[in-house]
Amino acid sequence: MSTEGDVLISDRTLVDMDEPSNYKEAMAGTEAAKWKESMESEIQSMHENQVWNLVDPAPGTKIVGRKWIFKKKTGMDGNVHTFKAKLVAKGYTQTQGIDYEETFSPVAKIKSIRILLAITTFHDYEVCQMDVKTAFLNGKLTKEVYMAQLEGFIDPKYPNRVCKLERSIYGLKKASRSWNLCFHEKIKEFGFSRSEGESCIYIKASRSNAVFLVLYVD
Repeated sequence: MSTEGDVLISDRTLVDMDEPSNYKEAMAGTEAAKWKESMESEIQSMHENQVWNLVDPAPGTKIVGRKWIFKKKTGMDGNVHTFKAKLVAKGYTQTQGIDYEETFSPVAKIKSIRILLAITTFHDYEVCQMDVKTAFLNGKLTKEVYMAQLEGFIDPKYPNRVCKLERSIYGLKKASRSWNLCFHEKIKEFGFSRSEGESCIYIKASRSNAVFLVLYVD
């Protein structure tokens, strides 16, 4: 237990979140309704971003597997506040040169973030932070990738069809790379240029002010 004066959080809360390891476990447990709601929210995001189209697979088409990842997020008090269901592709079944090519994606260095924060503090500049939900869904694929329909969400009219992915999703070998390239091209349209010494720091300068943008992927 925590020390006196602190919020009481049991060791079990910190270590054992009792998270289901697969779809069947999630639907068989007492928290099935909450996991179902989270999965529906994830599917809605997929539809809104037009991540895939259902198609009839051609003979010999390679189908990438998929699975649900279930996580519980807690607040400062140790209590569960969010049930998160994330759809991921089984990218380990992809073959380099056939399903994907380059996978490298840069990320801002921690020391670069600290330096910029020190500069903003010294000069009393403004700092804004934002988190992008389902960011990887903005990355477009350059190769054809087919994925099996999702457990619990198989189209009853077309149960034998597969998902032809139009955008990258978590788990694909090239997901982070596709998203990074998309971000780079879009941010340039707003007048930002990439720093020569740090691939994930962008600058937009004018005579009166300058804006620094730091891109960090957790």
